[in-house]
Amino acid sequence: MSVHETAWPKQLRVSPDRRMLTVQFTDDRSYAIEAELLRVRSPSAEVQGHSPAQRVTVGGKSDVTITKVLPVGNYAVRLVFDDGHDSGIFTWNFLSEIGEAKEERWAEYIAELADKGMTRTR
Repeated sequence: MSVHETAWPKQLRVSPDRRMLTVQFTDDRSYAIEAELLRVRSPSAEVQGHSPAQRVTVGGKSDVTITKVLPVGNYAVRLVFDDGHDSGIFTWNFLSEIGEAKEERWAEYIAELADKGMTRTR
């Protein structure tokens, strides 16, 4: 268990343009995470598959927005995106990890798109 697994979000806020989710944790860490990154790295089986080899590269989501944030028990939220994707369960730990490694996750995503001849816009 990482030290951050004991921290809980004290605030989740979607930006007015719905393109950013800000998560502030009880240990005072705060992350602003783009809707696009959350959508393309969604923890859903639709995106992640059932093994690393089955993970799907999702392009064309540069304009995606978050339409709803729905609580899931006391451990996560379900994010609903304007493209209809709504099956990811975003745990507090997942949000913490993607927030901490955001730059690395973006770089991986951009490289993956380039390797597959895809772009953020199509």
